[in-house]
Amino acid sequence: MEKKILFKYIDDPLQVNIDTYMSHGGYKAWEKVLKSMKPAEVIDEMKKSGLRGRGGAGFPAGMKWSFIPKDSPKPRYLVCNADESEPGTCKDRVLMEHDPHAVVEGMAIAAYAIGSHQAFCYVRGEFAYPAAMMEKAIDEAYSKGILGKNIFKSGYDLEMVVHTGGGAYICGEETALLNSLEGERGMSRIRPPFPAIEGLYGCPTVVNNVETLAVVPQVINMGAEWYAAIGTEKSKGTKIFSLSGHIKRPGNYELELGTKLSYLMNDLGGGMLDGHKLKAIIPGGSSTPFLLPNQIDTPLDYESLAAAGSMLGSGAVIVIDERTCMVWVIERLIHFYKHESCGKCTPCREGTGWLEQLIGRIEAGEGQQGDLEKIDSICDNILGRTICPLGDAAVMPIQSALKLFRDEFQYHIDNKKCLVKTEFEFK
Repeated sequence: MEKKILFKYIDDPLQVNIDTYMSHGGYKAWEKVLKSMKPAEVIDEMKKSGLRGRGGAGFPAGMKWSFIPKDSPKPRYLVCNADESEPGTCKDRVLMEHDPHAVVEGMAIAAYAIGSHQAFCYVRGEFAYPAAMMEKAIDEAYSKGILGKNIFKSGYDLEMVVHTGGGAYICGEETALLNSLEGERGMSRIRPPFPAIEGLYGCPTVVNNVETLAVVPQVINMGAEWYAAIGTEKSKGTKIFSLSGHIKRPGNYELELGTKLSYLMNDLGGGMLDGHKLKAIIPGGSSTPFLLPNQIDTPLDYESLAAAGSMLGSGAVIVIDERTCMVWVIERLIHFYKHESCGKCTPCREGTGWLEQLIGRIEAGEGQQGDLEKIDSICDNILGRTICPLGDAAVMPIQSALKLFRDEFQYHIDNKKCLVKTEFEFK
């Protein structure tokens, strides 16, 4: 069901101001942490809450924080990943635009928990307005003594800055983001070592995304047990889903994890646009495998979507109706991933280019017999063979489409026209 925790005050236009945020209980969690909790206690609270990273991977936040070495003499860094770049995803920018202080407070608590005195908010280059709102919120926090030196007379210091990227999809991957933050080209690093051991400037670093950090103050205020009671046994809390495509009421909806996909699409989204039939659903962003209409009652949580053959991912639900050619969908997706490949890994750099050529010529009515087998082979040689998940992201929707809609691809090759739009003849 719909449950507003992050979105509780999202419609209040004054929530962006620190006084309004504080009147709604803002920064109480930050004060509580500094005055009455040790860093280890904050980490334990996050572990008990079951909060998992909302950037796509779903790794437990508290466990990630606990990986920071206790005895390292190096500085420690907290980085907020606000490089929201997965196609179909538009939730983090809404939080930054409408409730930026929740992000600031969550960053501050996470920084304290890992022993960091410097936090960075890395914002996607195209997000000029969200970046400006984050900068304004940080400035207001400094003016109130909520950031800076000796915060709440606790003896704890924290500096926080906004850094804008160059608009590269690859910088949504945490190690590429760290390279970019250091002023280098955004290219993923080989792991291990992981960022918790050797991250920004070679120092212990935690990277969490906007949605993950924004809910941290609520967990501290309400308690881990409260948060853990929401959702399913293994998927705790709420998740913001970005609903788009052939749907009557697209938008961002915050749901308790485990809510059925059909509730999001029909009850909140209003059902299919113009009464057309549902053909396919992308449940977690463009990099996740498709679901079919008979899977519309799949619960929206990590385990259920994995069992259904897809992923929760970033929570971007893209609805596709029966008028849509799946060859065209895949051609658009592989063009995007080929363009966004950083070029570091040969399978991704070369493979996405080959896939774009093959799928592009099928879409153009110039496909040849054997092309689908070549696509299968190239996908197999990319999947799991790259430094970062971009290669996997590029091929998983292709493999899914060939499994579920192979007849459409073969029809393009055999008949030089589209199975869906049979009146269209290729020229």
